[in-house]
Formats: sequence, C-alpha cells, structure tokens
Amino acid sequence: MTIATSTKLPIDWATTIFLAAVHIAALFALLPSNFSWAAVGLAIFLHWVTGGLGITLGWHRLLTHRSFQTPKWLEYLLVFCGTLACQMGPIGWVGLHRHHHAYSDQEPDQHDSNRGFWWSHMGWMLHEVPAKQEIARYTKDIGNDPVYLFFEKYFLPIQIALGIVLYLIGGWSFVVWGIFVRLVLVYHCTWFVNSATHQFGYRTYDSQDRSTNCWWVALLTYGEGWHNNHHAFQYSARHGLKWWEIDFTWMMIRTLQALGLARKVRLADGK
Repeated sequence: MTIATSTKLPIDWATTIFLAAVHIAALFALLPSNFSWAAVGLAIFLHWVTGGLGITLGWHRLLTHRSFQTPKWLEYLLVFCGTLACQMGPIGWVGLHRHHHAYSDQEPDQHDSNRGFWWSHMGWMLHEVPAKQEIARYTKDIGNDPVYLFFEKYFLPIQIALGIVLYLIGGWSFVVWGIFVRLVLVYHCTWFVNSATHQFGYRTYDSQDRSTNCWWVALLTYGEGWHNNHHAFQYSARHGLKWWEIDFTWMMIRTLQALGLARKVRLADGK
C-alpha cells in the first residue's frame, strides 16, 4: 500500500479552517473581560474529563486496544467524554489509531514521524488522509453500534450544545476557556503523542518504529507519553512500566478495578 507524500495530498480545507478558527477563538482568552479563575478552573476540569477520561482512558486504552473491560454504560459514558474532545467521532479516531499501529512510522502511517515534527504533530490533518479509507476495516467491532454511530455523526453539534450550556452557566468567559482554550490544549497534548514521543526521549524496547518514552508528554497526557512501552505492548492497560514512569491513567484503571468497574485488565508480560 502506497500513500502519497504531503506535497501530493490535497488540502483538507474544512479541517484546516476549523482548526484555525478554534485557535483564533482561543486568543480571546487574552482579553481581561474573558478572564476569571472560575473559567480557568473549568478549562482544567474539562481537560481532564475530555482528554483524560475521554480520549486517554476511554477512546485509547479501553476502546482502541481493549486493554480492559467495563460495564457497557460506563464504556458509553467514557466514549461520550471523548466525543466532547471534538477529535472526530470515536469510530474514525479508533480506526485511524489502529491503522497507525499497523504501519507505525512507515509510509502508509498517516502521521509518519519520518516526515518531520510538524507533519506528525498536525500537518497531516491539514491534508486529505488516505488512511480514512481503511477505517471500516479496522472498526468492525464498533462500526455498527448505534451509540457510536450517533457520536460519530453528531460530535460537532454536541460540542455546540456544550458551549450553549457553558454560556448559560458562566457567560462568554466559560465558553472561551471551557471550549476554545480547552480544545486547543487537549488537541496539542494529544498531538504530542504522535510527534514528540516519536522524536524525544529514551527507548526501552525495540518496537520496530521510532516511538520513545517522554516524561513531559506523560505528564501532559495522563501517562500516554510512555509511548515506546505502549508500542512494545500495545494491549497493556499500563503504559508506565518502571516505578518512576508515572501513569495517571493506569491509576484510574486500578481505581475502577478496585470498585469492580474494570475487569480483564491486560498487562505487559505480567508487569
């Protein structure tokens, strides 16, 4: 399978304009009238809900890699939290991530780090992504689930609805910080896993790609920065395998396990 280089791929104008608009809107947080500590606290809380519970715990470790199981109601709740991160719908996100693991740092990989930091961080999203044609093949386990199909179709209206709720609660400052600032922060934290953890850090395992363990990305992404460990044992619920590799998401999984809400937790070589 051959994927065209970035210079041959047409620009995805819808995605480019959307991302530009979100980043520009986040700049309104610099206006004194839009600042409040309550709004900042809201952004931090929603960062954890959407990026931590949603993307990292729900979409990545639970849904993409099935590294543990939860009751269906909790699975749907976590996937809903991920939908609020506004990073495509869950089916598309899972499909592209599974495709990335199949071709990590090879030409078909949509964010192949061999093409440079900018490309793997966000440049690839600004072009048409041929790997999207493979999504259905990689998501047969969830592709027909009506709940996932609903989130896939309506993730943007759901974000708009959240913005309306935040405006009614706290006005424009809550919208600016709770939607736009928070989205920009969650976006770049997520994208650092594609870029920085294929460029910076150390390698514990030969994972047949350029993945690394990067401590500062791990802090920003609730443990996802231990990426070389993850690529070596991609189905492991625990990414931080050394005692110093702090993995907040693994702590959340252990908490769910203690509460009887997580079972069949899969680990790397029993670690």
